[in-house]
Amino acid sequence: MTIVSSERRGSFLGVVDRYWRKSGYRMKSINNDPDVPAMFAQTKDGFGVSLIVGGEGQVFFEVDTPCVEESEVAESTTQATAPTYEGMEHIPRPNIRSPFWSAGAP
Repeated sequence: MTIVSSERRGSFLGVVDRYWRKSGYRMKSINNDPDVPAMFAQTKDGFGVSLIVGGEGQVFFEVDTPCVEESEVAESTTQATAPTYEGMEHIPRPNIRSPFWSAGAP
């Protein structure tokens, strides 16, 4: 929920890009759109990972699994430490300011 300012988005994407490459992820596509930049990669074991920056600097990470068999998943035994937004129609816009990531041009 941290606001990533337009001035810091390139740096943020660069940090993630370097980490993914160092971790052996294969970059599949990079969208350099100034309004909605995105990166798409694949792990060695076939998981698809993506980072998309949406409106107002809201960052979304998504993971797609390779083919798996559906199985039962136990309910969590611990309480969430942050809002889950469960049951909400829309995830709220980012509302947390970081001295670095939310900052404007230096």
